[in-house]
Amino acid sequence: MTEIERESMEYDVVIVGAGPAGLSAAIRLKQLDADLEVVVLEKGSEVGAHILSGAVLDPAGLNALIPDWKEKGAPITVPVKEDNFYVLGEAGKIRVPNTPMPPLMNNHGNYIVSMGNVCRWMAEQAEELGVEIFPGMACSELIYGDNGEVKGVIAGEFGIEADGSHGANYEPGMELHGKYVFLSEGVRGSLSKQVISKYDLAKDSDVQKYGVGMKEIWEIDPAKHKEGTVTHTMGWPLGSNAGGGSFIYHLDNNQVYVGFVVHLNYKNPHMFPYMEFQRFKHHPMIAELLEGGKRIAYGARAITEGGWQSMPKTCFPGGALLGCSAGMVNVPRIKGNHNAMISGKAAAEAAYDAIKAGRSGDELTAYETDVKTGPIATDLKRVRNVKPLWSKFGLTASLMLGGFDMWVANLTGWNPLGTLKHGKNDAQATEEASKHKVIDYPKPDGKLSFDRLTNVSFSMTNHEESQPAHLRLTDENVPVNVNLPKFDEPAQRYCPAGVYEVVHEEGSDPRFIINFQNCVHCKTCDIKDPSENITWTTPQGGDGPNYPNM
Repeated sequence: MTEIERESMEYDVVIVGAGPAGLSAAIRLKQLDADLEVVVLEKGSEVGAHILSGAVLDPAGLNALIPDWKEKGAPITVPVKEDNFYVLGEAGKIRVPNTPMPPLMNNHGNYIVSMGNVCRWMAEQAEELGVEIFPGMACSELIYGDNGEVKGVIAGEFGIEADGSHGANYEPGMELHGKYVFLSEGVRGSLSKQVISKYDLAKDSDVQKYGVGMKEIWEIDPAKHKEGTVTHTMGWPLGSNAGGGSFIYHLDNNQVYVGFVVHLNYKNPHMFPYMEFQRFKHHPMIAELLEGGKRIAYGARAITEGGWQSMPKTCFPGGALLGCSAGMVNVPRIKGNHNAMISGKAAAEAAYDAIKAGRSGDELTAYETDVKTGPIATDLKRVRNVKPLWSKFGLTASLMLGGFDMWVANLTGWNPLGTLKHGKNDAQATEEASKHKVIDYPKPDGKLSFDRLTNVSFSMTNHEESQPAHLRLTDENVPVNVNLPKFDEPAQRYCPAGVYEVVHEEGSDPRFIINFQNCVHCKTCDIKDPSENITWTTPQGGDGPNYPNM
């Protein structure tokens, strides 16, 4: 096979991913030196197309990066006015008073936003500073230098046929080289996974933990709309089946974000996170809010939940991991965007100093120091035991013990419980189907609850069907020969987009089907498959969901 010839372009810094971390890094680099050559590569069809977040934004990161963001017209206009916490039962609810909660749980000063729209605005700020942004450019490979350092990426390869051959319209893509490469791909990024493995960045870290977050945007009756109201719930319908909870955020224009998070360390392979979300909307409190309204968008994505103890080393030869690529989410606050922005700014400052000193391709240890000792560390250290407590002892212990641990850490900077371990990764947490009861889920009614494929159509997802499936099986026999008899093949249920199905035809063995066209790039399969047999890779650029206001 002949080696593919590609054109190459040289930059000071190459940034993979136009999320809050990558765009913050790009903006800060240009603020520090207008002559730096900076490029941002985004796999979505446009900036924001693949951004899905709650989101209540703590503006701390943006305040540090662009202090005059209000004057510059940032789409951050709905301040949080009211905070509600409830523990739900099947028909009732108990309000958890705000007073005993640690101050860090207070949303005063935060804003309800569409992070997709915030990122679109940040991209405009970056381009005004001279940053080059290329949407629709998936980064499919890393390029290594002579000393084993990351020196660039391959982006924009198109026209590969389903069998891997080059079609008539094949485009080889380009090599983009940088003195430093920043990976800001979000959760479980394909290049970030490779870098963490190659340089053993997680050798001193606990296992990473994840949740799957699903979100719908609803337009509701104006009489029920309360702009600026933030509500979180725990308990029903999950109960003892899984950890997790919901968020309901009232933004402007009579719209409400309705979201549901299921922790992926659940044991029962019959668990169906998407159907738990749909069932949740039938709780009297939620149904009353949504009745008479209409759902206008849907999406899903994984969330890093391991916290402080699960973060890998954030610098490697030739580059750095930013934001969710390193797992910077504060789990009890359900917030990571502020840390993503802070990390982007810190990485930019470290790279600027290095380039100014004539360095390239080495480790940005100043960035790692900043992450491990600066505001990100302060934010994550004090909440580090909430997730492992919840995983081991359930919701009540997490509220009581976790609350105590957070209070003391908030007041003194010291966690009385030390640093608790997470134990197994989420794939290994899955137990055999024979140990658990099948869960009976009510059929969606088409008004409050919807089947998966109908909802996926509201994510505007599209993939070129002639390309190879970007969801790769290490062993094609495992789904039917191992996962089906042992775990009732949970891929049929854990995927929030209906990508995977097992087809039983009379007279034939079961077949495992991958409908990759449905994929919303949440990465849940890469995390939860009990045999760890599925690898998520990037499809060709521009493919995937096209989220409007997520």
